[in-house]
Amino acid sequence: MSSDTLKIDYVEFSSPDMAATESFFAQAFGWSFVEYGPDYRDIREAGLGGGIARSEAQVAPLVVLKAEDLEQALETVRQAGGEITKEIFAFPGGRRFAFREPGGTLMAVWSDP
Repeated sequence: MSSDTLKIDYVEFSSPDMAATESFFAQAFGWSFVEYGPDYRDIREAGLGGGIARSEAQVAPLVVLKAEDLEQALETVRQAGGEITKEIFAFPGGRRFAFREPGGTLMAVWSDP
């Protein structure tokens, strides 16, 4: 890989009850939120970027790394033995892909648009 060292940049939680999760995080930790439609909240004032995505399934938090060169990061992850579970896609604010590392943890990498 180039000099682009990937670092943890974002943690994404999931919840079937967005209002309850948002309320809990606000009351317990003092976090605030930016709403991006009914199915996503961006977390503010948490010390690290984060979000809450609506999901009916119980899902572990998603650790998201940041890359300057997303295509190179995808190739590096693939060559290191990561299983690409979602190819590069665009979302409001950037692009990302998802992968599973050999031990089974689902992760993602994103970059600015």
